[in-house]
Amino acid sequence: MYFVIAGVALLIMKIAEFGPVGAWPWWGILLPFGLAVAWWAWADGTGFTKRREMDKMEAKKRQRRIDNLDALGMDAKGRRGRSDTAKARRRL
Repeated sequence: MYFVIAGVALLIMKIAEFGPVGAWPWWGILLPFGLAVAWWAWADGTGFTKRREMDKMEAKKRQRRIDNLDALGMDAKGRRGRSDTAKARRRL
């Protein structure tokens, strides 16, 4: 994504002939787009993007489980919490 943003910025600067970028050759302006294509090909080919997506889904699942257990008054291991009076009775 960063390569695409840099490419668009360089392209706009080239078309507007802004600063030294206006004098650069076109291959230098279009290079970030080629690097973006190469990055996406590598990331999809190695499964990098799929692993990141699966990790995000697992994190959401863990957080949802923790939130649900908390709403039920249970700890992270699924044990019910004890009230203060029950704790006080156990100490006697």
